[in-house]
Amino acid sequence: MSLEPAGSRSLDPHLRRYAARAAGMTASEVRALFAVASRPEVVSLAGGMPNLTALPLDSLSGEVANIISKDGLVALQYGSAHGLPELRDQICEVMAIEGVSGHPDDVVVTVGSQMGLDMVTRIFCDPGDVVLAEGPSYVGALGTFAAYQADVVHVAMDDEGLVPEALREALAAAESAGRRVKFLYTIPNFHNPAGVTLAVPRRAEVLEICRQHNVLVVEDNPYGLLGFDGQTYPALRSMDPDNVVYLGSFSKTFAAGLRVGWVLAPHAVREKLMLAAESATLCPPTLNQMIVSRYLATHDWKGQVKSFQSAYRDRRDAMLAGLEQHMPAGCSWTVPSGGFFVWMTVPEGVDTKAMLPRAVTARVAYVSGTGFYADGFGSRQLRLSFCYPTPERIQEGVRRLAAVLAAELELSRTFGPVNQRPASGPQVPGPDIA
Repeated sequence: MSLEPAGSRSLDPHLRRYAARAAGMTASEVRALFAVASRPEVVSLAGGMPNLTALPLDSLSGEVANIISKDGLVALQYGSAHGLPELRDQICEVMAIEGVSGHPDDVVVTVGSQMGLDMVTRIFCDPGDVVLAEGPSYVGALGTFAAYQADVVHVAMDDEGLVPEALREALAAAESAGRRVKFLYTIPNFHNPAGVTLAVPRRAEVLEICRQHNVLVVEDNPYGLLGFDGQTYPALRSMDPDNVVYLGSFSKTFAAGLRVGWVLAPHAVREKLMLAAESATLCPPTLNQMIVSRYLATHDWKGQVKSFQSAYRDRRDAMLAGLEQHMPAGCSWTVPSGGFFVWMTVPEGVDTKAMLPRAVTARVAYVSGTGFYADGFGSRQLRLSFCYPTPERIQEGVRRLAAVLAAELELSRTFGPVNQRPASGPQVPGPDIA
């Protein structure tokens, strides 16, 4: 029996069956352009894809074959939702570099850290609850919060990361309105998309503010080991283990395609996460965990991280040089000390979302800033990724983008500025905008 009124037709006959929370799931405009942006003639400065060319693929293939031949009956079988014990031990060794002294029992291995964020949101947020997040914030996080019908309130950042006074004001405003703030979601190191890092003196202040207001901190740290100056920052979790849930991933420091991440949580929270993990995936893939564990045990993974740091530093430098050389007056951008991204602001009169199709026509792609806000802002911003193309391709992509932007500014001067309308809600990331 049809659920549609008589005489009506819908492109989606299941439209009235969806849960209310499905209304918050909207697709990124970049996903629609992905097939075009991934063409070889297009320089994509959009994707947050790690550059894997430095990985020792020959030796890794031998290790994988060895796992299958010797331990295949374990590697290809169901496992625990908790994750392999040996991998959880190794994860604690990785986190110790940033001062975290977690116990392996409090680590839950996930299918990428995105799964960890989904589980944390699921166990803490009811519809209408407030999540605080930097403005801008990671597009995948905004999609998760929208899917669970949580309301995002953005907290301002500057060149030293999240602004503590803005955090105080956001918490006070929520409390005066009688709203429940469940947690602060933050990317303290080499922020996605802003590229900035939370200053060390601010870290203790941010944690103390959240303590005072009884607000949990969710620390998302996929880029923490990818600093360009050799400096490793203390994890927020290392400073307040009882009130910080830490999300980690091997996607940026090893292989994104294996989808191995983890959550380190206070012990009581870990129990809830285990239940959420079991209901979501039953267990993370054992083979993928064994590959990561074998890599950590048999390869110079710290040396590999250093090679990534060097490669990304060269790419960052190429992007900054290109921006300085080619961009029209009135543009500004962040100068990241690690990670994958530069956050750029364009002059008044240009809408980066409206400009994107014209940029792709000119064979260059980026991500519009509107995707990184839940409240409609970001039309004058864009995210540029330097992690994947070669330095030469990056500079060519920046040159093409500058030409497109110059044309937009000329149109604005001739016909007046574009109406910069707010975007309608958060956007779900496509495969190229992690």
